[in-house]
Amino acid sequence: MYNKTPVLPSGGTGALKDFFMSSVYQINKGVGKPIEFKGLKGQYIAYLAIGLVVLLLSFTALYLLGTPLLVLLPLILALGAALFFSVFSLSKRFGVHGLGKFLANRNLPDYVKFNSRGVFTGLKVAESNLERQVRQ
Repeated sequence: MYNKTPVLPSGGTGALKDFFMSSVYQINKGVGKPIEFKGLKGQYIAYLAIGLVVLLLSFTALYLLGTPLLVLLPLILALGAALFFSVFSLSKRFGVHGLGKFLANRNLPDYVKFNSRGVFTGLKVAESNLERQVRQ
């Protein structure tokens, strides 16, 4: 009758082919993605953690200095709410690397002005692109 086992061009059966075809490979999705926690992305998690530690230390210091709790608790809660609001708004506005780019862009000059050609006359012109790459 009809043989259900496929024959490969090499003459063997399809058992080896079926073994490799049915193998399940794990796909690592999101390998290069930044970490995200409750909507915070990347370095903003660290900013929030550092801010919370500073709030805890300031609460401890003010409490040890004798500040009444009726003054201290609303102050720390308000500062904590401001910290959460500001960090979440920065994360939403700038994204993962946007804050660093924004701060770096502020330090760039609007234009560069040269008063003489002396800067350019001393430059050596590379004969080819390959030579330019080797020199760097």
